[in-house]
Amino acid sequence: MNYKSLATISHNQFIFKFSYPIKKIVLLILAVWAVLPAIAQPVRVAVAANAHFVLRKLADDFKKKTGVEVEIISGSSGKLTAQIKNGAPYDVFLSADMDFAQSVYTDGFALSKPRVYALGSLIVCSTTGAAVENWKTLIRDQKTGKIAIGNPTLAPYGKAAAQALNYYGLYHELSSRLVFGESISQVNTYVLKKVVNIGFTTESLVYELSPADQFKWQKIDVKAYAPIQQGAVLLKYAKNKNFVNNKRFYDYLFSAGAKAIFGQFGYRTL
Repeated sequence: MNYKSLATISHNQFIFKFSYPIKKIVLLILAVWAVLPAIAQPVRVAVAANAHFVLRKLADDFKKKTGVEVEIISGSSGKLTAQIKNGAPYDVFLSADMDFAQSVYTDGFALSKPRVYALGSLIVCSTTGAAVENWKTLIRDQKTGKIAIGNPTLAPYGKAAAQALNYYGLYHELSSRLVFGESISQVNTYVLKKVVNIGFTTESLVYELSPADQFKWQKIDVKAYAPIQQGAVLLKYAKNKNFVNNKRFYDYLFSAGAKAIFGQFGYRTL
């Protein structure tokens, strides 16, 4: 064997020795690259405005436990439902009632039937410092001015407020003084900016306020409105990317840890 042959063998051995591990490294890099988008993709949660505050706390707790980010999209249950049915890229939907969640499932946009994640509580609050223990007398007074409630068609807490006013025979009497918010979040804005003197909203707002924003408030007797059963569904879009984490967050909503957090914001759980 001449030098030329030896050189060829050595060169080929060199290529073989170094090309084999390089191929493994390249394949490993490609595998990691394929997984990275799924890891980085947050769970996209569409949430009814009343539960926006508590969801932020839940998202923080979920991230601490799993390292997975949660992106929050807040709005009225009715508008979010319309967005979902028009193809909005949401993974989980937390409605303020069961009806909108059921509608999403019935129309084929959810993977399973809705489950109740919380029972909501309706309150009446005063932005003027007036006591609200006798709120039914207070709001009859013309001097009380405008009264904010959510749109009963779009916002389940608005529907509950309308039911309560009807229960006490007040709705017709007060109709000219009612200001309707598109969502409970808009009602909260009216209250906190003192656009109105009285508002009907979710109890969860109380636990998010700074000392400067505190107001007088009173729970509405639960017999005056239908139970606010808030339903959640895992959406079909969740299967497109990162399904494991999307399903993980949905299941987390019904865990003991999540229930404890809901309780901190005035919600009851089953």
